Amino acid sequence: MRPSRFEITYLCLAGIFIAALVGCNLIFQKFFTWTPLAGMTFLPGGLSGFTFEISVGILPYPVTFLVTDIVSEIYGKKRADMVVKAGFFASLFILGVVVLADVVPATSWSPVNETTFHRVFGLFGPAIFASMTAYLVAQFIDIRLFHFWKRLTRGRHLWLRNNGSTILSQLVDTSLVLVILCVAEVIEWERFADLLGKGFLFKVLVALLDTPFFYALVALFKRLFPEEIEELRRLDPSAA
Repeated sequence: MRPSRFEITYLCLAGIFIAALVGCNLIFQKFFTWTPLAGMTFLPGGLSGFTFEISVGILPYPVTFLVTDIVSEIYGKKRADMVVKAGFFASLFILGVVVLADVVPATSWSPVNETTFHRVFGLFGPAIFASMTAYLVAQFIDIRLFHFWKRLTRGRHLWLRNNGSTILSQLVDTSLVLVILCVAEVIEWERFADLLGKGFLFKVLVALLDTPFFYALVALFKRLFPEEIEELRRLDPSAA
């Protein structure tokens, strides 16, 4: 049987989730600065000069929480858990690929020599361990908090379960991954507080900014797939 558009869309969401998750683990070693209020000198307390110093790996990661919230809302808790587990196994697979690629010797004419490759991907193992530990804990917290708020509000207030679940789970994620990386001596402890504060603030801002997209996508799904959603709701009360 051909899969329905409803199921194909679920697979696409899972694909976006996995791509964002694997991507952030591959690029995490580059850090960048961003001054969002640069030039606004009229702001008090030097706010115009406030600068983020964060890993580029943080850029795709909030997408994973947006996807799990959409899947939780439309497809239900069980489907959301499946996406999280699939992301975990995909990351383990990529970890094995990267470790193997780092071990095999480079040819004399290889555009990227062994030293350069190892410098970029050599810390991938500790990063994956830290990321996956924090990822599993935070994502499962996010899904359960999402459905807690959904039950408590009887399906009302999308913004509350979207942001209430994401913000707390992002705090858990940011704290846990930094603790593990500091223990593994990938990052100095002196940078812990600054990276935690700015990393968490960045994720909170992104979570707030993605709320309109969450509303729009949920409304679109309900308009495109009313029959499928109703059928799924009969099978799984946690669905939309």
